[in-house]
Amino acid sequence: MMALLKSNKLISCLGNMSPSLGCLSSRNSSWWGGVQMGPPDPILGVTEAFKRDTNPKKMNLGVGAYRDDNGKPFVLSCVRKAEAIIAAKQLDKEYLAIGGLGEFSKACAQLALGPENDVLKSGRSITVQTISGTGSLRIGANFLSRFHGGSCDVYLPKPSWGNHTPIFRDAGMKLNAYRYYDQSTCGFDFKGALEDIANIPEQSVILLHACAHNPTGVDPRPEQWKEISEVVKKRNLLVFFDMAYQGFASGDIDRDAWAVRYFLEQGHNILLSQSFAKNMGLYGERVGGFTVVCNDADEAKRVESQLKILIRPIYSNPPMNGARIAATILNNPDLRTLWLEEVHGMANRIIKMREQLVAGLKKEGSTRNWQHVIDQIGMFCFTGLKPEQVERVTKEFSVYMTKDGRISMAGVSSGNVDYLAHAIHAVTK
Repeated sequence: MMALLKSNKLISCLGNMSPSLGCLSSRNSSWWGGVQMGPPDPILGVTEAFKRDTNPKKMNLGVGAYRDDNGKPFVLSCVRKAEAIIAAKQLDKEYLAIGGLGEFSKACAQLALGPENDVLKSGRSITVQTISGTGSLRIGANFLSRFHGGSCDVYLPKPSWGNHTPIFRDAGMKLNAYRYYDQSTCGFDFKGALEDIANIPEQSVILLHACAHNPTGVDPRPEQWKEISEVVKKRNLLVFFDMAYQGFASGDIDRDAWAVRYFLEQGHNILLSQSFAKNMGLYGERVGGFTVVCNDADEAKRVESQLKILIRPIYSNPPMNGARIAATILNNPDLRTLWLEEVHGMANRIIKMREQLVAGLKKEGSTRNWQHVIDQIGMFCFTGLKPEQVERVTKEFSVYMTKDGRISMAGVSSGNVDYLAHAIHAVTK
């Protein structure tokens, strides 16, 4: 009887608790009543506004996906040929290993580090297949959070890709920043970056964009990379490279991987994320890799074992189709040659659009210095437009971009570049 009374008393007490304390006060209450509306994604918001616009000249320069000169999504010929080869083999759909498709992971590492790199020859690195660049970064962040013996601080360039912040934050890392972009020149703040990096606490993690910095398109020159490497080594910092645009930035896979390979030559045991979304156009296939460079082969085996333990409860194993496509292209000499031609063509089209945009601005009568548009590299360009100018160019000309003035050069074509030049000049003169 006493037990029953106590039970009733407990139930009565729980019934008086507020829903805000996590209890349901009535049958009509919701488990998720306290969930607040999250902020909209800034890039997807640009796309939604673009879709609603009825102006036939409208331009969407927000989304980071390549378009051909007709403004259409582009599937590489080498990808179509690889798909045909794979289909003819009538392969099964069994699970991949936790670390992914072995032939892909090997080719992925060779592409980044160089096939004759001593790191690969010595077996002191491990590469696992990941769910594109985002998945690679998150696996890396989780690995750091669990095993990095030093600080949990990670230093990102200011600005950096928007997704870097939640990826590292949600993995339990502490976010910090170092100076990178100089608004006064629309270029690299080399002096500021070196000063900040020289003051980063030892054993912290520093994230570096290997090429085609997102969102600014501003990259260090080789001699600047050398100085950055020296300062990073003096501070005993752990380097995490994000390389999402190898080949797509300059059109040259070796040039775009120069910083990564130089840091390895200088003795940095780096972490590396790779994505094949941009350089092979495999956006929806979600193809990526994560590499850890270790002291020796035994350490690499131990790291591999722990990466598998991290991956298993998240997604068990990665998808196979995109990895098969990428591996077929990288390992087939004819397809690899075709891919190098096509990725060079994509990069050159974007470089050409940069040049034509600047020429168009001069033709419109602009007296401003637009050299930064040409000097920047890769898919994105920081135009230097202020928020109020962005608002005007959208409202008056239906040219859509993010509020910071970043545009995706992939959305610019020979058919609309003059209109874009006219619009930008109108709001900046």
